[in-house]
Amino acid sequence: MLQLKQILKDADIRQAELAVALGVSGATVAQIVNHNQWPKKPPRDAIKRQITEFLQARGITPQERCFAPATTGNEALLEKHTTNPKEIDMLLRKQTLTQPARRLFNLVRDPFDEVRSGDEVFMTPDSRYVREALRSTARHGGFIAVVGESGAGKSTLRRDLVDWVNTGSQPIVVIEPYVLGMEDNDIKGKTLKSAHIAEAVMAAIAPREPIKRSPEARFRQVHEALRESHRAGNRHVLVIEEAHGLPIPTLKHLKRFFELEDGFSKLLGIVLIGQSELAQKLDERNPNVREVVQRCEVVTLNPLGNELEGYLKHRFALANRQLADVMDAPAIEALRSKLTGREHSVLYPLAVHNVMSAAMNLAVDLGMPAVTAELIHEV
Repeated sequence: MLQLKQILKDADIRQAELAVALGVSGATVAQIVNHNQWPKKPPRDAIKRQITEFLQARGITPQERCFAPATTGNEALLEKHTTNPKEIDMLLRKQTLTQPARRLFNLVRDPFDEVRSGDEVFMTPDSRYVREALRSTARHGGFIAVVGESGAGKSTLRRDLVDWVNTGSQPIVVIEPYVLGMEDNDIKGKTLKSAHIAEAVMAAIAPREPIKRSPEARFRQVHEALRESHRAGNRHVLVIEEAHGLPIPTLKHLKRFFELEDGFSKLLGIVLIGQSELAQKLDERNPNVREVVQRCEVVTLNPLGNELEGYLKHRFALANRQLADVMDAPAIEALRSKLTGREHSVLYPLAVHNVMSAAMNLAVDLGMPAVTAELIHEV
């Protein structure tokens, strides 16, 4: 980003005005001020001279610094589009929709805010299956691992499960061990051990009962507490987020928690939620976890793919807006193309939110009333 952008902003000059004066498109000006990328024609020196004259006409004494890279402030736009899978991930900086953008698009709320209830969750075929699998695990027991890239919607589905339990009539106890600072070894952070899981179980179903000191007595205590709670009509589900940070020994111990029974009834359903490293740890070719792999269903959340347009319509409907009022079909396809590489796709909700927010913010800078394909490619 050039310091020119801040100079224009301080002088309350829209980039669209500069584009008219230069006789180029708004996207060309955006490329210059945001990415320091100049067109082949007219020559760069000629454009610089025109910009200098434009600023002088408005009483601004230009300096060479206006064509220098910005060194302060937060750059609001993403890096230039690339289809290199390794570089696509670099696009995913956090973006926030600005108040001017919300006013321009007449949004009563940020359509990319976190959902506020289960009714606001957008369901793809993948996420619908995961939702039902999670609920079934909570009601009847089971062992499932939900795997997805960052921003794929894993945490949203976890919150959806907890909300469903809290608002429903079924007596289900959700047990969530704290995972702050959890790593898969004690050098990088703190590992979550089976003893910690036992403590979390007791805190959820028998909080007033002192925890036994010896490991054998503690785990017997957990089994008995779960059995008594089950006979009282309760069901239990253990939910571990950031499960890719679980050490292999703890994954193996989870199999033993899963095997706690009262007759034919499983006492504890288990849900693991983690990034792709979790799938690698649960690889069926890994002999260290073969007992877990045989019992744990691994479900992967895929990119939005053909669901992109439906997802965007759903999101803007939450803000009482029609998608067609914000962007057209070519812009949607440009968004799909931008986040889809030849062999790897990051077309996940979080990436979509970031690119859309950046494009809508840029629309304000350029004085454009809608998001176009050209705008999508510029951020």
